[in-house]
Amino acid sequence: MTAVNLRQNESQDSLLKRFRKKVAKSGVLSTVRRKRWFVSKSELRRIQKKKASRRFKRKQTIEIE
Repeated sequence: MTAVNLRQNESQDSLLKRFRKKVAKSGVLSTVRRKRWFVSKSELRRIQKKKASRRFKRKQTIEIE
């Protein structure tokens, strides 16, 4: 649970900005987006394999240049 306390003489805008930074740093939103829909294990493996092949291809093109 992410929480921020209002500091002395702090505006609502800066409080909201600090809260958003904390939420982004904690990874709460990315977790919620990832778990929004059910993904079967086979589908997850397929997605991870696809990402790995993209990383490998990208690494190969960087090494060639």
